[in-house]
Amino acid sequence: MLKHLLRHPRTLALAAALLARHLHIVAATTRWSVTGRERVEALRGRPLIGAFWHEQLALAPAIAWDWSGSQSDTGITVLVSRHRDGRLIGDVVARLGLDVAYGSSRRGGAAVFREAQRVLAERRAVAITPDGPRGPRRVAQPGVARLARLTGAAVIPLGVAVSRARRLGSWDRMILPLPLGRGAIVYGEPVLPEQAETEEAMLGRIASGMSEAADEAARRAGLAVAP
Repeated sequence: MLKHLLRHPRTLALAAALLARHLHIVAATTRWSVTGRERVEALRGRPLIGAFWHEQLALAPAIAWDWSGSQSDTGITVLVSRHRDGRLIGDVVARLGLDVAYGSSRRGGAAVFREAQRVLAERRAVAITPDGPRGPRRVAQPGVARLARLTGAAVIPLGVAVSRARRLGSWDRMILPLPLGRGAIVYGEPVLPEQAETEEAMLGRIASGMSEAADEAARRAGLAVAP
């Protein structure tokens, strides 16, 4: 039923407006701690990829706001596909005053990849979820390592967590944050393409970095490490 309703533009717009308002309230009423921001600042002027697991997508605005504060000359562009879920997230991100870029609905992942290349060629930063849009959960697809090696972009593994949230029944166990809690944002150790011998080795470092950042964020928010 919900999926059917979200196919209608007006319903999609209403859902985006409500979710954007909810996330704005969450961000404003959460007590945030930030760890590792200096890792982004040290790479100023270089194209950057912020990578985090898809389950944290509803918390992406918190990452983007903090990232933009530390990289005010560039900010970060949240990259999404044009399928239904991607359009919803993109609309939410735009309503929160953040940059969003779309791939083509007809060309799928290839178009998203090319859009990311375009943004990175301008020495800007992109935020992506390497296990999205359909999983498997916490299994990084090779595109993120390939993109970094082609563009020379450094990859920053990211983690974000809040103490008050619900887990949805989606494939990724999406986190829906709630207001009035503690939150933590963690910038992990950068993964540099010039330091990785192979694409496979780089992908492994990115995946482990994202999991470590997510687990550290959970601990700092006062949560047990997610299974």
